Amino acid sequence: MHIYKLQQWQHTHHFTVADRQGERNTGIVIGLTFSMMLIEIVAGLSFGSMALLADGWHMGTHVAALGITMFAYRYARRHAHNPRYSFGTGKVGELGGFASAVALAVVALLMAVESLQRFFGDVAIQFHEAIAVAIVGLIVNLISAFLLRDHHHHSSHHTIAHGHNHDHDHDHDHQHHHPTPSVPHHHDHNLRAAYLHVLADALTSLLAIIALTAGMFLGWVWLDAAMGIFGAVVITRWSYGLLRDTSRVLLDSDVDLSTVAAIRTAIEADADNRLADLHVWRVGPQHLAAILTVVTHYPQPPDHYKALLAHFAELSHISVEVEHCTDPPCLTVPHPA
Repeated sequence: MHIYKLQQWQHTHHFTVADRQGERNTGIVIGLTFSMMLIEIVAGLSFGSMALLADGWHMGTHVAALGITMFAYRYARRHAHNPRYSFGTGKVGELGGFASAVALAVVALLMAVESLQRFFGDVAIQFHEAIAVAIVGLIVNLISAFLLRDHHHHSSHHTIAHGHNHDHDHDHDHQHHHPTPSVPHHHDHNLRAAYLHVLADALTSLLAIIALTAGMFLGWVWLDAAMGIFGAVVITRWSYGLLRDTSRVLLDSDVDLSTVAAIRTAIEADADNRLADLHVWRVGPQHLAAILTVVTHYPQPPDHYKALLAHFAELSHISVEVEHCTDPPCLTVPHPA
């Protein structure tokens, strides 16, 4: 394991989330779902149920997504203090979620193709065995949802691990500020998506039971393949949502425009300040960074402008540059005594 040492006057950019209990719960869910995935895939092939096979593949996508998520979080924690990452490893989880979403889309396509083939094929289904396995799958999904729901609930209240408590000052007007924010209810995209994915798994299992029961008593064998297509649609929708949400963070477009406007207003409402440059982006699940250039006839120390933004809880890293405007001022501001 790499150890990155900092000088006393340096600070880290550790914007990752410390949640070992969540990781343990995720590991338990991976073990449960992987076991059930193997059972449902083998049973679906053996008993001729596309709905059961689709639910098994759906569970497989869930295992893959959670596996990537766990790897991303462990990697982010291991390299949290690595100076090679300019703003820390807070986005590693988003990158893992993006990769999972791409894999899910591929699996959804394969499921849809297999389901369509079943519509035109004559496959004998052993209903009793298939229904029994689907019921076990539903139980496993509900247990997994409970575990991830507990994790999802506490993810809004956990401790944020970062190392920004330092007492030094820079001797120039370009400084960093790391206020101690209150923790807002900003959910991690990967874990929230995993929780919703487990709910989708449970729904798919329930629909498989309904399709198999209808096929056994009403002869609606076609409904089994239809449930396979429905499962593919569920995965596709989840994949699209995760791609959309993670790509916004990766491309630094996740911050709401109203937040950016509020930051600008907070600065420009003081004296005759004008922001010549403002960049706000997400560097972790509950952390924002900002770089701003203030142009004013009445320059103040950078800490003055940082104090104006102290009420923005998610702003964990602020860099301020102050430029003195030499044109005649249009506003007279009394100098402090």
